[in-house]
Amino acid sequence: ADLYEQYQKNPDSVEPSWKSFFQGYDLANESYSDETNIEVPQEVKKEFLVLDLINGYRTRGHLFTKTNPVRERRHYEPNLEIETFGLSKDDLKTVFSAGEVIGIGAATLETIINRLKKIYCDSIGIEYMYIRKPEELKWWQSRLNKNANKADFNTEQKKYILKKLTQAVGFESFLQTKYVGQKRFSVEGGETVVPALATALRTAAEKYNVKECVLGMAHRGRLNTLTNIFKKPIRDLFSEFEGKDFDEENIDGDVKYHMGLTRSKTYQDGSEMRMNLLPNPSHLETVGPVAQGVTRAKIDTLYNGNEGAILPIIIHGDAAVAGQGVVYEVIQMSKLNGYKTGGTLHLVINNQVGFTTNYLDARSSTYCTDVAKVTLSPVLHVNADDVEAVCHAIELALEFRMTFKRDIFIDLLGYRKYGHNEGDEPRFTQPQLYKNIAKHKNPRDIYIEQLINENSIDQNYALQLQEEYKSLLETKFLQAKEDKTSKVIPFMEETWKGFVREGIEEMLTSIDTTYPQDKLKEITKVVSQNPEGVKFVRKAQRIIEGRSKMVFEDNKLDWGLAETLAYGSLLEEGFNVRISGQDVERGTFSHRHAILRDELSEERINLLNTNKNNKGVMTIYNSLLSEYGVLGFDYGYAMAHPNTLTIWEAQFGDFGNGAQIMFDQYICAAEDKWKLQNGIVMLLPHGYEGQGSEHSSARIERYLQLCDYDNMTIANCTEPANMYHLLRRHMKRNHRKPLVVFTPKSLLRHPKAVNTIEDLAEGAFQEVIDDQSIKKENVQKVVFCSGKFYYDLLEERENLNNDTVALVRIEQLFPLHKEKIKEIVESYPENAEFIWAQEEPENMGAWSYMLQRFDVVPLTNASLRYYSVPAAGSSARFKKRHQEVINKVFQK
Repeated sequence: ADLYEQYQKNPDSVEPSWKSFFQGYDLANESYSDETNIEVPQEVKKEFLVLDLINGYRTRGHLFTKTNPVRERRHYEPNLEIETFGLSKDDLKTVFSAGEVIGIGAATLETIINRLKKIYCDSIGIEYMYIRKPEELKWWQSRLNKNANKADFNTEQKKYILKKLTQAVGFESFLQTKYVGQKRFSVEGGETVVPALATALRTAAEKYNVKECVLGMAHRGRLNTLTNIFKKPIRDLFSEFEGKDFDEENIDGDVKYHMGLTRSKTYQDGSEMRMNLLPNPSHLETVGPVAQGVTRAKIDTLYNGNEGAILPIIIHGDAAVAGQGVVYEVIQMSKLNGYKTGGTLHLVINNQVGFTTNYLDARSSTYCTDVAKVTLSPVLHVNADDVEAVCHAIELALEFRMTFKRDIFIDLLGYRKYGHNEGDEPRFTQPQLYKNIAKHKNPRDIYIEQLINENSIDQNYALQLQEEYKSLLETKFLQAKEDKTSKVIPFMEETWKGFVREGIEEMLTSIDTTYPQDKLKEITKVVSQNPEGVKFVRKAQRIIEGRSKMVFEDNKLDWGLAETLAYGSLLEEGFNVRISGQDVERGTFSHRHAILRDELSEERINLLNTNKNNKGVMTIYNSLLSEYGVLGFDYGYAMAHPNTLTIWEAQFGDFGNGAQIMFDQYICAAEDKWKLQNGIVMLLPHGYEGQGSEHSSARIERYLQLCDYDNMTIANCTEPANMYHLLRRHMKRNHRKPLVVFTPKSLLRHPKAVNTIEDLAEGAFQEVIDDQSIKKENVQKVVFCSGKFYYDLLEERENLNNDTVALVRIEQLFPLHKEKIKEIVESYPENAEFIWAQEEPENMGAWSYMLQRFDVVPLTNASLRYYSVPAAGSSARFKKRHQEVINKVFQK
């Protein structure tokens, strides 16, 4: 009925077979238009019933498939029996024109049903009828009709599939024999994922000219993928199983099933593909947004915006794809301008059990992949025992992705032969299931029987494949016994040519961040005038005109302009700039205004990009309301393009806690685990201003706790010029470390938080800023502080007319520049008292860190007492407490 309504509005919008059917139906109606009480002929009514049946299979056939190799399918009502659709067994031999709709022409009902079962209810079940775009629906219906949704591989292709399946099964079997009980997170029960990946990558390279793939996956099946797809040297892997130490003292490395690898492969037809398997932590879905960011960076910088040149693949577990919220965040990013990657191939290794949890306890949805429906992405449910169906499904999925540049999911239904790891006992929670699994043949043996029965191979061929692979593994196993150490292979090494892994000394070495004053003034002109033919709204006009006044009249540059000039100067020097996060285009506190809109056309205009002297490009995107997913994406972007200043800005600093897994597992640890540098910059607004317990503190203490000796930089600047030089220094170095900056709120417009154009042009980043406005011989207290609290203390000192308290600003909290601090300390009287002052409670902020790391001179503390929340909810109570801390600093 829906299609008929669509046909009446636009006959060409429905598929040709439907169009001709409806034309005949209309003709029949017209023939009887002058008659009264004439019923539609019974045969026409039944044609519609058959169409309903076809639609039933298309819509609900996936619920009645043979996709589960070890469990009975749940029963659903109504079912697909013909009586459900008003037909009967008497109709089975009747010929119906509706057969044209499924590509077989007029046919008996029995033939139509057999065809529908082959297409929709065999080893592949497909969900796609919720798609709203007619061209995509037509594509699927036409594509599924072809060969009844069955694989059509020739003998050579079948032998290739068997070879990869033999490797997958043989690898796991060998490890189980040689390293009994060692964790390897085997893929036994889902081994067909290996030939599926091999088929997808080869087809992508040879048929679609894909130049690169980015693969993110958790640990299940990772070692098999590393060895049999990415060709990690088997000897190296066995050395890791032997538990040997790594060959570098300053690298802690990681467990073998977290490691990544980059390699290139040339296929038989000469096609080449660069393949990246991202390193990942045990937090199962964390790698998903990282893979997307890496892919987008390569699209932007290597492939000139061509999404078809690169293929992102994410391999999920069934419990994780259903249970982890970051999956939803990544899917919601998939069509957004700042984050889209031209569609991702999502492959779920469905073990039907999560850790020890039965799938019935692991989700409320029918399928683990139901999150795909958020973006109306099709899902193919496939029996993991049917390797040809699996390879056929992944080719279908790849064709859809390359045609429509959209996400697609494959739900690979198998099982898990052992527990969560090889030391687990799954029978504790799944006794019946594991009885079935113990008796179940592996997919290689199932496929060998199939190929022998159809005379594609003989038994000797299969045995020879197995023996050759086992012999290779034995040789590498013995060679690995001779190795003294294991090694960590750097990921995406070519991308990082010219960058050096540096330590604490280089991090504290001054870098030239000067930039000619006349060029800064020219950039100011660019960002303070309208492009030709563009008119901004009145408020925006005042803002950009104010930029000019700051430089050319008052010579007092605020935070927003200093930040803008940092980006503008880097663009002229050939760096790209990418900023993303919630409301970053204007800035949470409306200080940035990087994107302005034409009053009439509403065109988005980035004035920095109108500079004719730019050698780089700036992109800035307001993100979806996500921290975990977006920071993961931008981290991946920075991983793949070190010459882009990649910034994630939290709307408020404490929003970073929504992305804490990214900080803990990647940002602070990746260099030490995986030799992986990354220059991601995180701007976290911080400052106590009476706004309540949330949005006061960016949780400085958490980030300082993640610091080792040289893994990242943490700063809390008090001046616009220092922020300017910090950003420039970050890009001008020959190494990359993550940078966390606790950015201000009220200081964005504080009358004293300003600098001159000379400070930007000629200065440098100052890790520590001494008090230049006091006579040192009068000083009785030297107060070290950071960020906005400095101005609160300064105001109090001026109100008291106090000349005995010096205020020294620690602008770079980590690493502390102890040499500069020591020089400053020695410039004050010997009997001076040294204090650390902070606006945060004693159990928060930098105080605990200072107790551990600040060993230049003993410190006492001025702060709030211990609290469970960062700040009071009442502004009156906040002011009272805040003043108490200030009083502590100045009390005699």
